[in-house]
Amino acid sequence: MEDLHETTNFSLIVCTYSRADSVIQLMDSVATQSLYPNEILIIDASEDDRTEGLLSTKNYKSLLYYKVAEKNKGLTKQRNFGIGNANLSSEIICFLDDDIVLEEDYFKNLMGTYKLKPGAVAVGGRIVENGVWRETTETYKPGYDEFEKDGYVRKLGSRNVLRKKLGLLSNKPPGFMPEFSHGFSTGFLPPTGKIYPVEFFMGGVSSFRREIFEKVKFSEYFEGYGLYEDMDFCLRASKLGELYVNTSARVFHLHHESGRPDYFRYGKMVVQNGYYVWKLKYPDVKLKSQIKWYLITILLTVIRLKNGLFDGEKIAVNDFQGRIKALLTLRSRNSKIF
Repeated sequence: MEDLHETTNFSLIVCTYSRADSVIQLMDSVATQSLYPNEILIIDASEDDRTEGLLSTKNYKSLLYYKVAEKNKGLTKQRNFGIGNANLSSEIICFLDDDIVLEEDYFKNLMGTYKLKPGAVAVGGRIVENGVWRETTETYKPGYDEFEKDGYVRKLGSRNVLRKKLGLLSNKPPGFMPEFSHGFSTGFLPPTGKIYPVEFFMGGVSSFRREIFEKVKFSEYFEGYGLYEDMDFCLRASKLGELYVNTSARVFHLHHESGRPDYFRYGKMVVQNGYYVWKLKYPDVKLKSQIKWYLITILLTVIRLKNGLFDGEKIAVNDFQGRIKALLTLRSRNSKIF
């Protein structure tokens, strides 16, 4: 793959909140990249100055630090702030979550996708999941509880097996939303190193052509922490061009707990924001698909209650309560939008 550093300028935006140590881990992995960003913007909404203090002890090249005021706090607001302050010469703008660590060729492989796929307006990377996939033979027949694609197989997981038994499993490839939503995430794309077409991917390992932001902004419907804000943006961007995931652009997600919302609020967002992006994609959905959406949502809500009562996950009860609250207020909350 050709060296793109001389031909394509790109910026990296990292939005953060109260994860100083994680930001340093991320930046250390950026510093060793075989292809380095032309600029890096850290957009910090932390209440303290620890992130700024730790960054000041380092010497990361092309780093710009911004401590945002209250009006610009929250993931989507911080991303829009970063876009507005990115260098106008940048043709591609990349986003990484603050608890990500990169493999050495992440940017080289990510940026190379735009050369291989000239119609691409956005490209996502792949989060490594050790031990999840295994290679198979051409004659291998996956079991009922397995998912197979391109010579690799993984377990579906108990929730998806139950959905399969009830006829509620996605009928679309990973990264595409079925008419009743609740599709396979891009985590179901196998570790082949191939480039796959999608219509959504995870915002924490993403990149977009700059001109996209002249037509699409990150929606401030998704307040604070944000959830499904990346799917919302990708679905709107997919109307303007092609989206891909390059499974050779690999990262590790450390899932840092600090900065996350309480689980009651998280449960509410799962249902409310999930409903929002579903209606964005399918505003005039058929009754059969509406019934399926509600059945899957209720099923997943009941599973969270089971997790809390019988599986020792005490926080799952708060998650369950948040989902119930959201289900009871869905219509009134979204009546002015849809």
